[in-house]
Amino acid sequence: MYMFIGLGNPGKEYEGTRHNIGFAIVDSLEQLLERSSGWKAGKGEYYYAKGKLAGEDVLLAKPITYMNLSGRAVRDILAFFKEGISDLVVICDDIAIPLGQLRLRSGGSDGGHNGLSSIIYELGTDEFARLRFGVGADFYPGEQAKYVLSKFKASESKLVDEMIIAAKNGCLEIVRSGISRAMNTINMKPKPLS
Repeated sequence: MYMFIGLGNPGKEYEGTRHNIGFAIVDSLEQLLERSSGWKAGKGEYYYAKGKLAGEDVLLAKPITYMNLSGRAVRDILAFFKEGISDLVVICDDIAIPLGQLRLRSGGSDGGHNGLSSIIYELGTDEFARLRFGVGADFYPGEQAKYVLSKFKASESKLVDEMIIAAKNGCLEIVRSGISRAMNTINMKPKPLS
């Protein structure tokens, strides 16, 4: 069973921010689920929804630990649903990737992302898939935290909406074809802002 875990921060003040794009993508993905359970409180610090995607059982989850402690929730999700990391896909923002680009990898470092760092620490491995959503790096030195907690500009909204659809379709492709094949369609080139 594929598990798509979108990272973000709980609370209204964080809705629509760059750091919460993982939440936005799993919310969008939930609308595609057949026989969705709807969002429910989990046995830990997370919400989850279950259903079918392309005929396969799928679990969606949103940790509510705040970004820096995401690993606690991911560890609890894997333990409760008795799943391994081979079907885990973590969805998060990435300032090292230009806005307009998605990148799927089957493992690797945290790339400076606190949520990924926490997951790697709690699971004791970096060998899990992650779908990273480029949010760009349009900030002055020392203002990274302020930037990722800011909302997308109005001029970026059309591209962000298109990228959320592309990410949702990418998750569907993962379920249909697996991680390796899905990389070919998901790892797309940056789109220019229009």
